[in-house]
Amino acid sequence: MAGAVGGLLLVYIVLLLLLWGYARRHPETVTMKDALRLLPDLLRLLRRLLADKTLGAGVRIRLALLLAYLLSPVDLVPDFVPVIGYADDVIIVALVLRAVIARAGEEALSRNWPGTPDGLRLVLRLAGLGAPR
Repeated sequence: MAGAVGGLLLVYIVLLLLLWGYARRHPETVTMKDALRLLPDLLRLLRRLLADKTLGAGVRIRLALLLAYLLSPVDLVPDFVPVIGYADDVIIVALVLRAVIARAGEEALSRNWPGTPDGLRLVLRLAGLGAPR
């Protein structure tokens, strides 16, 4: 029992270190202020993408899991932890968006984006891509 708990703690610590390292290597991606400003449009985007029947089931499952994680009171890193408390959510959203865009294409994202063109460019930058085509 102690070995299992120790193993889980070790995996958790390694994951925290990886998230912290990612946040430090890519601080220019999106500022926290920009991410918070995007939140309402991003939540509407996720809901619209989930309802988009032209997207594959795998894409919609990823989006549903992301929404469940974001709505869950249990967080990978508690939000009261400085810097990485909120950064883990931003990083997870970026990774899922990158996977969704890779499978569904930028066109699906552009078609379902409810906000401004500047916001769309910011979301694409968050996902590790450039400006929309």
